[in-house]
Amino acid sequence: FQVKSENKKTIWNTEEVPEGSEFDDTWDPREKPEYEISYKQHVGTEDVFFGMTGKDPSTACCEDIVIKIKLPETKYSDITLDIQDKVLDLRTPKKKLLLHLPYPVNSKEGRARFLSEEEILEVTLRVSRKLDFINFS
Repeated sequence: FQVKSENKKTIWNTEEVPEGSEFDDTWDPREKPEYEISYKQHVGTEDVFFGMTGKDPSTACCEDIVIKIKLPETKYSDITLDIQDKVLDLRTPKKKLLLHLPYPVNSKEGRARFLSEEEILEVTLRVSRKLDFINFS
């Protein structure tokens, strides 16, 4: 069994390594924070009253993923956040979260805000979907 590679010194192809595995660190002693994933969709009167677009409340029709991460005793300046197409990597001095996202997202169009009174980081990411009969916009 031989694997053809662009570089003769590599021992595996880039397709064999899952995205985000470079962030995995099993020896990191920081604890994983509590988080919650919810979905958001944009609906108008044509959806609510007439059902013209065929949208339903399932995650297949949602445009955004909202991730709320509880970060007690954390300042905004201590948060490091890196978002890629399928991975969210959050690090603080006391907490670390490596989250493989349920859907691919557009990492360039995300928003994050820190609610300091509630000690929650809220990250909103736009889902990257192929156009189909439900998601046509």
